[in-house]
Amino acid sequence: MNILDDISEFLQQGKVPKVKELVQQALDEGIEPKAILEEGLLKGMGIIGGKFKNNEVFIPQVLIAARAMNAGVEIMKPVLISSGVKSKGVAVIGTVKGDLHDIGKNLVKLMIESKGITVIDLGIDVPPERFVEATIENNASIVCCSSLLTNNMMEMANVIKALEDNGIREKVKVMVGGAPVTQEFCDKIGADCYTVDASSAAEAALSFCA
Repeated sequence: MNILDDISEFLQQGKVPKVKELVQQALDEGIEPKAILEEGLLKGMGIIGGKFKNNEVFIPQVLIAARAMNAGVEIMKPVLISSGVKSKGVAVIGTVKGDLHDIGKNLVKLMIESKGITVIDLGIDVPPERFVEATIENNASIVCCSSLLTNNMMEMANVIKALEDNGIREKVKVMVGGAPVTQEFCDKIGADCYTVDASSAAEAALSFCA
């Protein structure tokens, strides 16, 4: 196995020290930062994402793999910036106003990041105007709204209205998700995309950035 395969393998196992050591070694050996990122870190996280989608691994394994990926990316940040490796796009994500749940949102964030997309995480209980501000500030092309409560689902419609009121609705794709959300609801409020799980959400986000 080459070093990039090793990085992918240890990342899938969630072995943070080993991932950090191998990422540094790969950089020292002069391997292109883009190759380390895409063929090592993102490849490993992509494999975990696929296994999660197929119920072969579960949330704890995804979280420890993501921690390993973030540790590797942290070492590479200065090099990525200086070598001009660009993010594939920017997504803003948050749990809508009145909802304090974040496990699903955090998983979607990790999976979208694993596709090489920059994610601006607004956290929980996010009002529509904050989604708008963050979208404008970060020139985002995707807005992801999460809700786990039936009572708060209509806040997603309010986010879309706020984007319209600020004249930026046409510039972004709105993705919605959460336990009570359905394709029918997505269509009803005029969102662009609903997915049933985090892996599908990441694939959809990547297609929007293409």
